[in-house]
Amino acid sequence: MIQRTMNLVLATATLIGLAAWPSANAQTRKPTPPKSLRLYVLDCGRITVANGDSMGFKPGELATSNMVTPCFLIVHPRGSMIWDTGEIPDSAFKSGVTPQTAGAFTVDRPLLPQLAAIGYTPADITYLALSHYHGDHVANANAFAGSTWIVQQGDRDAIFAPRADTKGKLGGVGDPAYFTDLAKSKTMLLKGEDHDVFGDGTVVIKFTPGHTPGHQSLFLKLAKTGPVLLSGDLYHYPEEITYKRIPSFDSDKEQTAKSRAMIEEFVKKNKAQLWIQHDYTAGIKRKIAPEFYE
Repeated sequence: MIQRTMNLVLATATLIGLAAWPSANAQTRKPTPPKSLRLYVLDCGRITVANGDSMGFKPGELATSNMVTPCFLIVHPRGSMIWDTGEIPDSAFKSGVTPQTAGAFTVDRPLLPQLAAIGYTPADITYLALSHYHGDHVANANAFAGSTWIVQQGDRDAIFAPRADTKGKLGGVGDPAYFTDLAKSKTMLLKGEDHDVFGDGTVVIKFTPGHTPGHQSLFLKLAKTGPVLLSGDLYHYPEEITYKRIPSFDSDKEQTAKSRAMIEEFVKKNKAQLWIQHDYTAGIKRKIAPEFYE
């Protein structure tokens, strides 16, 4: 009787182990590369802005002064890239409080679980690229320290330069704690140049300095959606195009104007959609992961 009971226990344990094995194996399985380029929009928060004063706007000129803060996962048959990493780090959610707020920033859900929901972990991400070093774009950068960091020298120099604390200040480099692990990352340093990420013209980083010294925008050539230009913070509102307004805290306002003129010509020539990343009105209408654009 004792032997029969032991046999039953062992058999049951074996069945449980076999049932659990596929799940555990799935967690370590690498994502299957898509046949063509995909763009996932991740919800990385929103910014409540009282008015457009800091951007040079007068009352009534903006449809809304509020902003959204997306992050983007770009998945190519040859690899993947995360573009911008949000405004509040995932570590803030350990308190269990949802949503998380920090000044004008509000984030309803952390970044990494959104990636996990579509089958990705930071270890699966080939490249990290930040549009620029401001705090609302870099909060989870350290999570991708194992990826190859593609960065313009102008921004990288500023990130690691000795400096006074600029946390929370307009135009300042984000919290130094957001970049500590990147100092040891494999780094592709760009020196004021564009970069074709996968070598086929479908994912191209465009050098668009002015907002910061090494500001970047991203051009994507999607098979079904068509060409898309992700602005970074070259623009914050569509009204900046209409009124030709440039934020007072840009590192070089004249250079911003030149970068905008170049990008507007590039967008026209390539018949691309200009996605202003912070644009609240357009942003709340975009498909959010796990849906994607292709």
